[in-house]
Amino acid sequence: MLRLHDTLTRQIVPLAPAGSRILRMHTCAAHGPAGLGDPRPHLLADLIRRVSERSGLRVLACRNVSDLGHGGDGGASLEAGALALNMRVPEHSPRTSETMGLIIELIGRLIEHGHAYTTPEGAVMFDAASFPVYGEMCGEAAPGDWTLWEPGDEDRAGTAWDAPWGRGLPSRDIECSATPLRFLGPRFDLYVGGEGLRSPHHERVRAQSNAATGEEAAAHWAHAGHLLFEGRPVDDHDSNSGSDSSSDGGSDDDLPGSSPAGSPSGSSGGADAVTPARVAAAGLDPLAVRLALLRHHYRQQVDLTWDSLKTADAELRRLRRRVAEWAESPSRPIDATYAGRVQNALDDDLDTPEALRLLGDLETDESVTPGAKFETFLHFDHILALDLPADIGKA
Repeated sequence: MLRLHDTLTRQIVPLAPAGSRILRMHTCAAHGPAGLGDPRPHLLADLIRRVSERSGLRVLACRNVSDLGHGGDGGASLEAGALALNMRVPEHSPRTSETMGLIIELIGRLIEHGHAYTTPEGAVMFDAASFPVYGEMCGEAAPGDWTLWEPGDEDRAGTAWDAPWGRGLPSRDIECSATPLRFLGPRFDLYVGGEGLRSPHHERVRAQSNAATGEEAAAHWAHAGHLLFEGRPVDDHDSNSGSDSSSDGGSDDDLPGSSPAGSPSGSSGGADAVTPARVAAAGLDPLAVRLALLRHHYRQQVDLTWDSLKTADAELRRLRRRVAEWAESPSRPIDATYAGRVQNALDDDLDTPEALRLLGDLETDESVTPGAKFETFLHFDHILALDLPADIGKA
């Protein structure tokens, strides 16, 4: 059974309660037109899903896609990028414009319960003093009240909505509370996001959700470490509508990344350089991004470079050739010793670097038959999702 580091309690805990048959999970990272600028939170959620399903749990997943102010194509970009990295599609992936009624209803509930108030200008503010445990996740006090609804006639896309307190737009913070409460219920198992969203965004989301439900809405929180590309932070596209995003909620668990000299001519660091489409345009398999990230623990800071992606691409192609070679041998049962050790690594806070190291040992272990290697690699490719059988049958 998967055990994961809970950002809130700072302990490694089982994600699903004993006897549970379902895991309810929300991913918060879908802000902006590029959709998948930082793939790490989405990869974390995908790994959680695959490992949990292997243990017999049914996973109900959702994510929110903010389409305010940039034409509404973020959902399509996000889905295309996620599919290119072999990430499962959540059961629910609504755009903000499709859930405005839920957002307005949630804001109304917070006003009714005394956690929010309107201003003469038509804004709605969350009363930080009404949630005294704000900051438990990051150890920071609330800097002040924050906006839930901003008055205005329209956003950059020419859109605005009518609400009981006036015409305007919701904040990014309230968007990320409304979606999981609607599609997963008032109490769900896991909220997944990126380290850069931990404070103040996720502190605010937790305060809003708990204030609205009267209980701890998300039982656990998990955050993927910061992603750099060629030494530069990857943009997670989350402006948080006025949130003070300069506080990144950095973790002591982060490891420093290197700062390489630069990327190839015509490319730049930042979000666009690491998207699957950009990687494919450079002649590399997009799943090289997945493999390169799996080589690092999800809570560590990672600095990807074009060189590291080229290395991962070459390794991916080599592994596929090996699997294709083993496929020509008589089939044998999965090697139970290696399989048990790999599964234990994955169950222990998703230690993918150790899992890949063990599979590397299996690859070179001459005491294991090719047929057993083949079946063992295919068994774990359902979790790693690197399309290792891709070369079977090719000349």
